[in-house]
Amino acid sequence: MTSKFHGKVALVTGAASGIGKVTAQAFAREGAKVIVTTGSNIKGAEETVRLIKDAGGEASFIKCDVSNAQDVEALIKKTVELYGSLDFAFNNAGVGPDGVRIPFVSLADCPEDIWDRTMATNLKGVWLCLKYEIRQMLKQKSGTIVNTSSVGSMKFDPGFGAYAASKSGVIALTKTAAVECASSGIRVNAICPGPTAQTGLSENMSSARPDEQDKMAQKIPMGRLTKPDEIANAVLWLCSDKSSFITGQALFVDGGFTAI
Repeated sequence: MTSKFHGKVALVTGAASGIGKVTAQAFAREGAKVIVTTGSNIKGAEETVRLIKDAGGEASFIKCDVSNAQDVEALIKKTVELYGSLDFAFNNAGVGPDGVRIPFVSLADCPEDIWDRTMATNLKGVWLCLKYEIRQMLKQKSGTIVNTSSVGSMKFDPGFGAYAASKSGVIALTKTAAVECASSGIRVNAICPGPTAQTGLSENMSSARPDEQDKMAQKIPMGRLTKPDEIANAVLWLCSDKSSFITGQALFVDGGFTAI
């Protein structure tokens, strides 16, 4: 256990699996007290908390549907009640087409409920988290926020219309929030992961399309998928003092995928 973030409080949404789970553990290893949250995968979130505590860290689970304003407002209130502040927020909860939970479907054939579900989690959810996180951070006159966008905000594939629109919107929200908060001691950035291994999205996609990960790896100049810990490292760097003059940026962690 190190002390880079000793005494700090980090909130991670979508922390029940994949990138969120690994990043929550990374925050804890650096000494932060971590709020783990998810809207549905309770078992996964509880496992994240257990892993953090078993490693000597401090964490608590709070259930939250990020698309519900009352849930998000209560989440921030409970976070401050538990730990006294909110120093870092990683707004990572998201959904996307994987061929299992959400089908790959063209814009012309996209059902309204899939469009609405994608926007509610990926875009409205980030907006609501920003809204209540910023209110708390304004009281503190400090704080750092990282939102999860995607290479899908820049590289477009058939069947990903709602996802691409939502993730492009996350970058717009990020830049707007950064400009609004820059003079208040609050920094806001986004990460844009490339195709990432060991996530629910990639595992479901592989079950629906068995050769998909190999095909994706061939498109990436570095020849492999992103690892969740590589995303976590980027998030922690954006939250650290080493990035103290960086705000309003979208950092692509993709092995060169968007460079071609």
